[in-house]
Amino acid sequence: MKSDKSKKHKEIRRQHREIRKKRSETGKQRMFVIKQLVSREIKRKYARSYLGIVWSVLNPLLSMAVLSMIFSTMFRRSIENFPIYYLTGMIIWQMFSTSTTTAMTALEDNKQLLLKVKITKETFVVARVYTALTNFGYTCIAYVFMLLVFRVKPNVFMLLLPVDVFFLTLFSLGFSYILSILYVFFADIKHLYTVLLTLWMYMSAIFYPVESVPESMARVIEANPMYAYILFARECVLEGKCPSVDIWIRCIVWGVAAMGIGYLVFRKKEAYVMQKL
Repeated sequence: MKSDKSKKHKEIRRQHREIRKKRSETGKQRMFVIKQLVSREIKRKYARSYLGIVWSVLNPLLSMAVLSMIFSTMFRRSIENFPIYYLTGMIIWQMFSTSTTTAMTALEDNKQLLLKVKITKETFVVARVYTALTNFGYTCIAYVFMLLVFRVKPNVFMLLLPVDVFFLTLFSLGFSYILSILYVFFADIKHLYTVLLTLWMYMSAIFYPVESVPESMARVIEANPMYAYILFARECVLEGKCPSVDIWIRCIVWGVAAMGIGYLVFRKKEAYVMQKL
């Protein structure tokens, strides 16, 4: 009896090891595919450029320089170091908007690969978000340069910025899952989402202080998830302090909730995608 139980336990452990091994191999294959897709997207973006990937840093740097000159006189009296205030909000916003806009068409753009190769559909959505995150990394190089130009002193709370970006990425990915499914069944969502993004951007207090708007409008802005991620970054960089517990909770809840809901919607509808593509 003991011998039989021992054999059963050994067999169960062996099966568990095989399952873990297969999962590990699948994960590695998926990461390889994502890296290849990201590399393809970046190369395609700068295919006809002499400077190539250098533009990933140079382009945001030049944009930041121009915007800083334009906005350097605006809200100067109400906001200290306004150019950095603006740039901090803008890079966070661009990370989200780029992720969701490009990921929306991920399934449609790669339908030939979906038909020919056995790759999970979500891989293409993740790759688009990961590409936006990679470009965000290049933008941060330019952002650091601007911090030096405007003499923003480094502080220990800047180390919390990756946490903010992590939950922002979850939020972006969750939204991207939903948008990619919606686009397959309703292509007009692309145009509607462009309008929504414009409204959303103006409601995120990127280039104006919340204190300058009516109280009723301020409440709407404070309920905006993107404002929470922007405020998190601003408090770390400009104010040199740890964001409040309320901001932490909002960033975490929005990120986890969006990711969970988005993934569930994607998994529920992905079986019908191939019928529409």
